[in-house]
Amino acid sequence: MHLLHQKAWSPYAAGILIGLLQIPTFLFMNTALGASSSFVTVAAHIASFFDPAAAGIKYFATHMSGAKNWWQVAIVVGIAIGAFLSMRLSGARRQAISPVWARTMGVRSLTARAPIAFIAGFIMLFGARIAGGCTSGHGISGIAQLSAGSTLAVAAMFAGGILTALLMKRA
Repeated sequence: MHLLHQKAWSPYAAGILIGLLQIPTFLFMNTALGASSSFVTVAAHIASFFDPAAAGIKYFATHMSGAKNWWQVAIVVGIAIGAFLSMRLSGARRQAISPVWARTMGVRSLTARAPIAFIAGFIMLFGARIAGGCTSGHGISGIAQLSAGSTLAVAAMFAGGILTALLMKRA
């Protein structure tokens, strides 16, 4: 079976490929792999559209220009497109609500799931910005650079994920 039509890739092969992405990222972009800054870039442009003074906010100003910021936006868009194409090519699930989500949350409609998913995503993004990066930024790039802070952040993310899974399993 062709690789693109498989329902799942080897996690080892996928991990190696993602790890190897560090090389061209550092060589050509002079930056680390990450995704959470892309949301700040988009938010800064939306905020400055409605209030031009927002462009003067230092946090937004650092994310409003430069190839690094738009490159991360392109990565996030590419991840969404790639996930959709993977789902279509592999013949994976075709329903709007994952059976795991429906069973765990008791939510069976897309209109009920969307607000929960949005709030959860916002909380995750907020945490990523407080932590100075997302799981890919810390877990892939930070650890590859032997950053002690990234190693601690990833350990905390795993601990939080395990705790959440245990709590969800009990519910």
